[in-house]
Amino acid sequence: MRLDEKSQKLGEMLAQIRNAFQGATDAIDAYINFLGKPLEPTSFAKEETFTVLKFEPSKGERLGEFEVAHKNSNLPDRWSHAYNILRQNNAVIDSRYSGPDYQFSYWLYGEDRIYRQKRKQ
Repeated sequence: MRLDEKSQKLGEMLAQIRNAFQGATDAIDAYINFLGKPLEPTSFAKEETFTVLKFEPSKGERLGEFEVAHKNSNLPDRWSHAYNILRQNNAVIDSRYSGPDYQFSYWLYGEDRIYRQKRKQ
């Protein structure tokens, strides 16, 4: 096995481990929410987690201009990391995910799309 192949395999294994930990975190959060004590984010992921995704511009009557990142247009590990953060934080259109210094707010709709919209100042 060449060094490049070993590096790729190691990267894949680390991504699987990260996803397993994310799954455990999601399960714990779901149980806490079941108990009626939803978690409020005290820290936010770096916005770079989302800006590395490939977004396509879109426009709607109600939302105006926004952007969509499709799962099949992005690298799987970057996509799943961003998606898991939004899912864990229940980021939907009415309750978007956005840190204090973010340029955009992010939310999920469906299982294969991440949306973002420029924040108003």
